[in-house]
Amino acid sequence: MTKNTSLCAVGWAQSFPISQGVRAGRHWTREHLASLEWARDAPETVDAILLSVSELITNAHVHAHSDAQLVLTWDSRCLHVSVHDSDPLPPAQRPEDVTTTGGRGMAIIDALADGWATHPQATGKTVTACFVPPGAPKPRHGETIG
Repeated sequence: MTKNTSLCAVGWAQSFPISQGVRAGRHWTREHLASLEWARDAPETVDAILLSVSELITNAHVHAHSDAQLVLTWDSRCLHVSVHDSDPLPPAQRPEDVTTTGGRGMAIIDALADGWATHPQATGKTVTACFVPPGAPKPRHGETIG
């Protein structure tokens, strides 16, 4: 794909089975982010996106016992990172407990993303996080994400 500064919207989708792990999802995401011109000048945003992809795929695999369908959508304002799994229950934000090694995935998403939402689906749910690159307007408080 050639780099295009007038790109208005673009998206990519890939399924990551439980057997594949999150590393493949991070690698795939990094490759696609490289085609977005703003990503070169926003390493902190790219890192936040990659960590969020890891957390969302991990949640699908570990908590939903499901393959993860990852969709990246750039709409000229926000990179939407959406992960669908087969569990209809929304992700749970657990109380902070420094004695456990897990359970912080959604707290990490909440800290890194400019916004996120859960969308119930007929066959599970989709969690979508929005990442606004530096210099772009941030979503307004209460604005729907995804």
